[in-house]
Amino acid sequence: MSESASAPVEPQASLWEDFIDIFTSPSQVFRRRQNSGFGMPLLVLTVLFAILVIGTKGLVQPVLDADIARQGAAMMKSHPGLTAEQLQKNREIGEKLGPIFIIIFLAISPMITGLVLWLVGKIFDSKQTASQALMVATYSFIPRVLSFVAAGLIAYFASADRLNGMSRLTVGLGAFLDPDKASPVLLALLTRVDVFLLWETALLAIGLYVTGKVTKSSAYLAAAIIWVLGALPGLMGALRS
Repeated sequence: MSESASAPVEPQASLWEDFIDIFTSPSQVFRRRQNSGFGMPLLVLTVLFAILVIGTKGLVQPVLDADIARQGAAMMKSHPGLTAEQLQKNREIGEKLGPIFIIIFLAISPMITGLVLWLVGKIFDSKQTASQALMVATYSFIPRVLSFVAAGLIAYFASADRLNGMSRLTVGLGAFLDPDKASPVLLALLTRVDVFLLWETALLAIGLYVTGKVTKSSAYLAAAIIWVLGALPGLMGALRS
């Protein structure tokens, strides 16, 4: 029997099936796409993010304004020379360009996460290639689509007095803290304990296990390291405030 005849046939599925199966059978998605690249899934994911960012802007803007006002007050306190007019001008620019920056950030985040996954995986003797790591990260970000839907629903149904910070729109421990009263460091840390971020972290572990040929314990430890690294920018910003 020839080698081609005895080789297992890779299961065929469309991209949209991948986007559904990642919620129900992620290991199968990572297995069948481990040599397929990440460009098209990332493009589709970015388009979905763009639609949701623009579509929920009206609902989320008051919450963003609360965060901006709080940050502005802190800046004026630490920089007495800063005027209210300057803050207002910056705010107007942010309202216009903010959605664009958010979409760009969401587009590059899977690539950054993928590269970190690839590097951290090397600590555990991962066989995963950089391309496979980027693919895993891209598919692992798909649950974040639901996080935007959830944020829009929370913004729509919650009372206005409760919506005083973006952490209130998360589905995790950070949502229970009042941004006006809570420690910024504690808020930054607990905001990471979010259903969708933990889901993403679990998918990173599964993807590393499948494509990197590491043990499950190593894969989940690597994903936990990535979760901690992801918390560092928020924690450093909170410490500076």
